[in-house]
Amino acid sequence: MNGTRLRRRLVSAAAVGFCVLSVVLALVPLGFILFFVLKEGLPALTFDFLTRLPKPVGEQGGGMGNAIVGSSILIALAGLIAVPIGIVSGIHLAEFRAGRLATVVRFAADVLNGVPSIVIGIFAYSIAVMPFSRFSALAGGVALGIMMIPIIVRTTEELLNLVPPSLRDGALALGATRARAVFSVILPAALPGILTGVLVALARIAGETAPLLFTAFNNRFWSARLNQPIASLTVQVYTYAISPYDDWHRQAWAGATVLIGAVLLFSLLARTAIRRLERMHHA
Repeated sequence: MNGTRLRRRLVSAAAVGFCVLSVVLALVPLGFILFFVLKEGLPALTFDFLTRLPKPVGEQGGGMGNAIVGSSILIALAGLIAVPIGIVSGIHLAEFRAGRLATVVRFAADVLNGVPSIVIGIFAYSIAVMPFSRFSALAGGVALGIMMIPIIVRTTEELLNLVPPSLRDGALALGATRARAVFSVILPAALPGILTGVLVALARIAGETAPLLFTAFNNRFWSARLNQPIASLTVQVYTYAISPYDDWHRQAWAGATVLIGAVLLFSLLARTAIRRLERMHHA
């Protein structure tokens, strides 16, 4: 008995140690990336960098203020396109989960979630750039919105499936229609989790470059016109990183730091929404 108990303890300790080691190995690359980016980017992150336009080629200074504004516009456009489509599609999957259309939509969302971003960029180029013979902010928003849709669809479906059936039954028993029960009872109950999925999708597209090279292109000036090319932080960082100028390399690190800060912000907001959902479930 003592030998068996000792063996079990050793196996348990080895399993726990293996799990801890795996976590450490997973965190080490992330830690090195964060350390290196912040080490190189924070010294170059100045007020002028955040507010000024890029300088002409060969001149020192300038910033990425137009790219920061442009990225914000592109993310907002993507959200306006993807959030309504994704949530409504997720509701359909949750309400008619065994239907033929639901099966097709679920499969399409899973496949789309795995499509490389450059392929989505080429697709958006063919439907939103070529017919109008111009790059534009709208085309960039379409490309990023397409990338957001499958994440929101699947998150909405899973969260709606977690809502207790008693809420639906109670609403129907009080005389509510199926649609009213969904939009006034079930959807609000799952809203914090759905918001988490939206924030995760926004964080997913915040660092995308390839789709914007084919759609929004770039712009070195202040521009908020949706039918014209627009600057984006990711494309600007890419352009500066492959340049031969040391000052542009410095600004590329600063831009990467801003991108990491944006992703961190979305992640913190998502964690806040998750905590709120947990409190609602425990209440």
